[in-house]
Amino acid sequence: MRHLCLFGTWPEKMALLTGRRNKAETHILDDVFFLDDNNKARKFLIDVEETQRMILAQEDTDGDFQITVNDLGPKTLTVPTADSGGYLKYDIRGTYMLSNLLQELALAADYGRKHIVLDEARLNENPVDRLSRMIRHQFWNGLTRRIDADGLEIICADPKNRTANHNPRIYIPHGETEIYDYYRNVAETRKHLRLEVEMLPEDISPAYVRSINDRPGILALDMRRVIDKDGNSTLEGVPFVVPGGRFNEMYGWDSYFETLGLLVDGRVDLAKGMVDNFCYEIKHYGKILNANRSYYLTRSQPPFLTDMALKVYERLNPQDEQGNKLWLAKAFRAAIKEYHTIWNCEPRLDPITGLSRFRPAGLGIPPETEASHFNHIIEPYARAHGVSIPEFVRLYNDQLVSEPELDMYFLHDRAVRESGHDTTYRFERRCANLATIDLNTLLYKYEIDIAETIRDIFDGAFEDHTGRVNEPEEWLEKAEIRKKAIDKYLWNEEKSLYFDYDTAKQEQSVYDTVTAYWALWAGCASQEQAEKLVTRSLSKFEVLGGLVSGTEQSRGSISLDRPNRQWDFPFGWAPHQILAWRGLDKYGYIEVARRLAYRWLFTITKSFVDFNGVVPEKFDIVTLTHKVQVEYGNVGVDFKFVPREGFGWMNASYQVGLSYLTSHMRRALGTCTSPDLFFAKILTKATGSDTGIIPPERQRRLSAAAIALTQNGTIPAATTTIGAESGIGGAIGVPPLIHDDSGSGEGSGSDTPVVFALLDMSELERNREHAD
Repeated sequence: MRHLCLFGTWPEKMALLTGRRNKAETHILDDVFFLDDNNKARKFLIDVEETQRMILAQEDTDGDFQITVNDLGPKTLTVPTADSGGYLKYDIRGTYMLSNLLQELALAADYGRKHIVLDEARLNENPVDRLSRMIRHQFWNGLTRRIDADGLEIICADPKNRTANHNPRIYIPHGETEIYDYYRNVAETRKHLRLEVEMLPEDISPAYVRSINDRPGILALDMRRVIDKDGNSTLEGVPFVVPGGRFNEMYGWDSYFETLGLLVDGRVDLAKGMVDNFCYEIKHYGKILNANRSYYLTRSQPPFLTDMALKVYERLNPQDEQGNKLWLAKAFRAAIKEYHTIWNCEPRLDPITGLSRFRPAGLGIPPETEASHFNHIIEPYARAHGVSIPEFVRLYNDQLVSEPELDMYFLHDRAVRESGHDTTYRFERRCANLATIDLNTLLYKYEIDIAETIRDIFDGAFEDHTGRVNEPEEWLEKAEIRKKAIDKYLWNEEKSLYFDYDTAKQEQSVYDTVTAYWALWAGCASQEQAEKLVTRSLSKFEVLGGLVSGTEQSRGSISLDRPNRQWDFPFGWAPHQILAWRGLDKYGYIEVARRLAYRWLFTITKSFVDFNGVVPEKFDIVTLTHKVQVEYGNVGVDFKFVPREGFGWMNASYQVGLSYLTSHMRRALGTCTSPDLFFAKILTKATGSDTGIIPPERQRRLSAAAIALTQNGTIPAATTTIGAESGIGGAIGVPPLIHDDSGSGEGSGSDTPVVFALLDMSELERNREHAD
């Protein structure tokens, strides 16, 4: 028996076959194999609808419209190649490639495509490149909103609205008659929207805010005049980015981190618009709001405006220097107003320590929470009054019953929400009394930023919102006073860590919080304090997947009566990572920053690879899972086929984090190499905690625990792998990367899994350029 193997394009193969199959040779050719040229990029000819049906029927065994490591299908789908006109077939194997195929099919369907030619490079694309690309070109667009005629339908949707009336509603600041008339016209000309337009009173009191809780709405933001397609002058909403999921409005501190990511991705105009909207909020609502919904009118969030404005200013077109300075002046006038009227006056300012607290106004029960969120708190009071929980809520919100203890509970609850850390046992029933390390380092940064900006950009004098001329010296003095108070009340020399200070009990809190490292970001720690934070305290917070919010010991035991809180151990959040990286870098600990960035980006990348491209709000970074059991669940995980948005500050942390990685680290991240395995060689050389590296013995225990978890199936495997026999992983003549999941360091045989990435020449060149 003789066999003929043909290489080349389909027409070339047919020509060769036709030429060989003459009468004399027909009897000796028993079989013919058509083989694709392995040196050529493979392309697939895909029937979009049919392939999507097949992949879901065969692979999506849990019915969530995603292909993940939890699905129990064969993880193999045969598809036709384009060069053969669909005659030859090729197997797509493994969770990552199949989930990428499902995503590409969904995107093709969005554009109405019935058939597509799909490059294999899109299916086995380096996950780091793929995620970064999706954030840059898809996720930011998916999260961008405008409040105007064209954007109202999307932005008015509020999953947190539990009232009977779900008509879209917009509140206009007092005196903004032009904007009010604009939206009234929208309501008249687009009756299908059922838009309700209301103007706010001049005095937005807590009582007024409570009175409109039964008809919540979006709050108007900045608008600019433009010329429409018909040549008419009209108003257009200044765009902004929302966090995503049920958070479909512009949030306070989320926006700062989103802006950092936007700037990395070159979206300067969108980042600039975020600052403009904050200036509008301060001017018309008196503060940067928790978010621009009516029920958030009485509370703010952690202040980042000065650094946010400066970061944008650095990226503005240098040819318009005068215009750029005018824009920055507007932002700093707003920041100075916010500083004096919100953060550096009572009730937020504690007159004894001179430090500031999260202490917002407000009446009644926060209406944006789930209906049953406070039932365990309210139930004893309802029982004492002999009424049902819903009836007691009505009586309490209308101030028909008096419960001072409950008033204090909700004061602290509103403060927790203003802090951005909702919720945590760190703040339970005491947040409004705490001078936190978070807030006071941010205000120190305000004071330093204002001083240096007046000195360096505004020639030593700056007229604020009241017409008063500010000089840099007075702001430097404010910063020095705050720094001394931080050192006196918040620094603990014995524990080498910053803590919150309880202004009511006049004592330090005992909760270990990773926000202590915000002092490095703000620059208010001495070099000696920074060294102690790194060498003595960092190991409390550094775990497999990054920095945890707090320590397990501080959190305390968890039970049915004392459930997990999402800002406690074992959860990790993007803001904590970003500020720690930047702070460590500022004090000369760049290698530590890189290590922490790798840990965090591994957490995101691994989940992205194993779970159909998911980019969630937060992670359990001890066991590396986004499937968390906490009061609010997780945002960004509920999608079909393909992620459209990711999550705002998680997207930003990925783009910012990549800037900290060396090319070697980025390549390792692309193969989903576990941090503990990647850093093993470094850790064995460590001489002790004085280098800022976790002691090797503890690291070995962490590694062993992580590997054991992977092997016993408690958490998904650390990498998406495809068997070597599949032939995937080698491209352009480059040998596939071999990774030993066991961590034994033994050689690899034919059964060793191949961790594949897109190893084409352009990627190699980019790595070389990055290294240079």
